[in-house]
This record gives sequence, C-alpha cells and structure tokens, in this order.
Amino acid sequence: MGGQLSVDNVHVVIVGGGFGGIAAGQRLKSNGIPFTLIDLRNAFHHNVAALRASVQSGFARQTFIPFQETFGASFRQGRVVQVDPKAQVVVLEGGEEIHYSHLILCTGTDGPFPGKFNAVADYHTAIQKYEDLVKEIQAAASLVVIGGGSTGVEMAAEIKTDYPDKKVVLVHSHVALADPELLPSVRQQAKEVLLEKGVELVLGQKVSNLSDLELNVTRKNTTVMTDKGTELITDIVISCIGNKINSAAYSSSLGGCLAEDGALKVNPQLQVEGFENIYAVGDCADVREPKMAYHAGLHAAVAVTNIINSLSGKAPTSYKPGSVTMLLAMGRNDGVGQFSGVRLARCLVTQGKSRGLLLWKSWREMGQRAPTEAA
Repeated sequence: MGGQLSVDNVHVVIVGGGFGGIAAGQRLKSNGIPFTLIDLRNAFHHNVAALRASVQSGFARQTFIPFQETFGASFRQGRVVQVDPKAQVVVLEGGEEIHYSHLILCTGTDGPFPGKFNAVADYHTAIQKYEDLVKEIQAAASLVVIGGGSTGVEMAAEIKTDYPDKKVVLVHSHVALADPELLPSVRQQAKEVLLEKGVELVLGQKVSNLSDLELNVTRKNTTVMTDKGTELITDIVISCIGNKINSAAYSSSLGGCLAEDGALKVNPQLQVEGFENIYAVGDCADVREPKMAYHAGLHAAVAVTNIINSLSGKAPTSYKPGSVTMLLAMGRNDGVGQFSGVRLARCLVTQGKSRGLLLWKSWREMGQRAPTEAA
C-alpha cells in the first residue's frame, strides 16, 4: 500500500502519545506516511499499570517507554496550547507552530496522580514521583482511597494485596462500585473481592473536606469527613476521582464541536464534525462507550485507515462500538471483568490482565524490550 500512496504535501500531526497516539504513530510509520507525534512527556506512559507502580518499588520504570527510540525524529516533546484549523497548524507552548495536512487528536483525560501523570517532564522524573509515593504508602499504617470507580477499586486492591496489614478504607459517593457500564454481577464481584482482601467500604457518602486534604503524603491523624457525618482518621489520602477530558488544546478553536464533557463530536468515521482532515481518537472522542486503552487503539486504526483511504481515493471506514469488554486488576492475584458483555471467571482475568497488566503489549507495540528483559 505504501508504494502506491502519494504522500507529497502530507504531514499528519498526532497530539497526545497515549494508547491511541502510539497506535496511530506505528500505523503511519509502517505505511511510510510522514507524521509528528507530540506529547508532554518524552516517554509513553502505560498508565494501566500506574497504580501498581504506586505500591511496588522498582515497578514504575517498566511503565514508561521512551518515544525517541521508537519514533526518532517523528517525535516532539511539548504542550499543544492551540489548534488552528484554518492555518492547519498546532501551536506549542512557547509559540512554535507545526503544520499538518491531517490532524489526529488523542489528548485523553487528565486526573489526579497516581492514576495519571500529565506534565511536561522527563520520564525519569515521573518514575521518581512514583517511587516517592511507594515510600509514603509504606510509611502509612492506614490509608483512605477516595472514589470507588474502576480506578479507586483497583487502587484499594493493589494496596491491600501488597500490604495486607495496613488499614485501607474506600469511600465512594455511590452504593455500587466500579464502572456503571459493567454488568451488575461484575460490579458486585469487585465489591466481594475488596471485602475478601479486608478493604473497609464507606459507600453512599461523599468526602466533604477534599479541598483541605493533602494528597499522597503521609500525615498521621488526618481527618477525612463525609457529607453523612462520618469521620475517618488516616495517615494518607489518595484521590481517584475527578478525571476529565483534556480539551485545553482545542477548546477555543473547536468549541462548536464539543460535547458537554469536553469531548469532540465525531461522525462514524471519527472525523470531528465539520472537519474532514481532523480526527478524534480515544477518550477525547465523543463515542458512547467506556474510556479504555483498548478502544483508543481501535479508534486509531480507523482514523489512520481513513487518512490512507482519503489519499488513495477509497471509501472511508466506520467505527462501530461493540459490547463492553473491561477487565479490572484487583492486585496481581485477583481480578474481575467481562468480555463482549459476558462475565469472566476471576481466574481468567487474573491470568489475562492482573499478573502482568498487559505491559508486554505496550513494549511490543513500541518495538522495544522491557527493562526486566534487557538483562
């Protein structure tokens, strides 16, 4: 395909080097299409494993994969502060402009550390931040995890798996745990696993003094208050709430295309409404399905295929959301989830995701060897 494709005056810019961004980059690279991948960090962050990196010393280095070794001169580190669809440029912090013929927006979601690490930083700095949190957690006798969505559930399970003697309390504003798109039976299983591990649950209550709490730092006798009057005394507080679409790069210029949550409205071809040469991939695409790394990769395949098809005069392809597939790692020794809408046995989830957190998949996609394999 690459040999028949005319790439004169073609330059694809990918904003965001998460799961969708690296999938798009590799597909463009393999088809010989010029591109620039822009990300805040100088390494891909396999944030599926970020929570384990918070509790297990030495693990964080496996979760960052340098962009330069995979994409070479096609990678550019920086923060995109504006998209100009008329001039067909993206503007970096500092004023540098990068021209595009096609644009793939993969800006993802932002949220609290440790689930997310979104900063213009060297990946060694990021690794050290996770190592610092490991030490804080090790120093604490009791912990409160705020938020019982999928991230909070996995965080509480990781802590209790590695440190079974620590007191771990999970506070959630709803009664049901984990992602609402999951089957009720899977959400119930997540609750059962936490209880089996010894996690204490405070459900149907919202933390009322969150803004006053210092997060991720051991502070003995910290008081966490809920809107129902419950007082929890703890040594460290970890927040797993507040994820939001990272729309800062495009909200001003593409404001007319935004959904209520900041995601970009797209057609079935994943083109941003009103722009044939701008695609949205992953969390920032307004597609009715859970925000997951797996889906971002599928989106990227459709976006790149449609760019190639537009250059070769072929008809575009569409993205069709399927039944929900989601696996929750409940520490390395347990897990719950479903595949195509069918609940899986806990042992299958443990084998498929929980033990290795799919790190092998990202290192393979980036064409590099993980640190543990390099010796």
